[in-house]
This record gives sequence, C-alpha cells and structure tokens, in this order.
Amino acid sequence: MRLKAIVEDSDTSAGWWFDLTVQVLIIVSLFSFSIETLPDLPPHVHRVLRIIESVTVCIFSLEYLTRVWVADNKLKYMFSFFGIIDFASIVPFYLPGGVDLRSLRVLRLLRAFRLFKLLRYNQAMKRFSIAIGLIREELILFSIVTSMMFYISAVGIYYFENTAQPEVFDSIFTSLWWAIVTLTTVGYGDIYPITLGGRIFTFFVLMGGLGVVAVPAGLFSSALSEARRLSNSDKTNAVTSETTT
Repeated sequence: MRLKAIVEDSDTSAGWWFDLTVQVLIIVSLFSFSIETLPDLPPHVHRVLRIIESVTVCIFSLEYLTRVWVADNKLKYMFSFFGIIDFASIVPFYLPGGVDLRSLRVLRLLRAFRLFKLLRYNQAMKRFSIAIGLIREELILFSIVTSMMFYISAVGIYYFENTAQPEVFDSIFTSLWWAIVTLTTVGYGDIYPITLGGRIFTFFVLMGGLGVVAVPAGLFSSALSEARRLSNSDKTNAVTSETTT
C-alpha cells in the first residue's frame, strides 16, 4: 500500500518529505505556543496564532488517523509511546477547558532520529537502555532508601522548627517540600531553619543530599561504561564471525 509506505517508511522520497513536513509543523506549533505566553500580545497576533494552531492540529489529526489506519496492529500503535504522544498532543484542542498538552509535541521530534538516519544516536539510546537494565535493581533500592530519607528529614525538621516557625513548618507535608529541596541540594531558600537544632540537623541532611546526587550519577556512569564495552564486544564478535565465514 503506497499510503502505508509514505507514512511509515522514510526511505522513500515521499515518506522522507512526509516526515520532514510533520517535523517542521511540530516546530512551528511549538514556536507559536511559546509566543502565546508572551504578555500584552495584540489581538491580531492572537488571531494569527489561533489560525496556526487550528491548521496544525487539523493536519496532526489527519496524520494520527492515517497512522492508525495503515498500522498492522492498530491497538499496538495507539498504545505505543508515539501513539500516546500523538493523541495526547491533539485531543485537548477538541475538549473545551482541557489541560493544554501542546508542549508534549516536542517529544514527537524524536522521530527525527529515524528521518535523518542518525544511527549513532540510535546506538547511544540502545546503550542507555542497556545501562538502565544493568542497574535496575540498584536504582529501585536507591529510590526506596531515598524516599525514606525524604520522610525522615521531613519529620526531623518538623520537630525542630514547628515551635519556632509554626506558620512555615506547619505539617510534615510542608516539611517534606523542604526535605526534597534540601536533599537534592537545590536550596531555594523559601523555607529554612532558624533554630540551632534545626540548623545542625540541616547540616546532616545536606551531607546525605550529596549522596542523593552522587550515587545515581556514579551508577549511571559505570553502567554506561559497561554498556559501551558490551556494545564494542558485540561489534568485534560480529566482525570476527564475518571474517571467519
């Protein structure tokens, strides 16, 4: 089917131009969406932006319906990553008062990897996936321990600061925001301790926060190195096998 080849195969000239047109329209829609957020835009600019949004959404809707139509397994496409993103980025336009999800269209630009045959980046994404698989158990354990640290830090700062700052640290839930900001070493400064005990407690929380940042970075670094080694090993074995045959 020629339509299927155009929509799903960018190796053909028509398919390449189809994908390129969609990518350009995505960029145009994201640019117009960003312009909408500027304050004090004149009414005629708003009208132009609404026209651009209406036209791009109509094209994206036709594209989505076409992809569903030509898909061998329609449900598989509809519930795939790109299928969900394609649908979520257009459906709010048809629902008055719905959540604006136009920013999700930026994820559709990932199809550009296929469009421009960026094999190197495909290999990099594959190595990243392998790395996550290698440290999956460590990440789960680290996430559990970190969650416990967030809660303990929130409870601790609540008991130290609630009496001195009842309007700031009014509950453990409010204190949890402080714990998250502090343990991740962001430190917005909107909530901070004023008691001696609270400050000493904060020092130990900050020391733990260094681990919150450093541990996953170290895990990913070592896992990516191992994934690259495995990838290079597979390539070497493939070359050796071809040479032998």
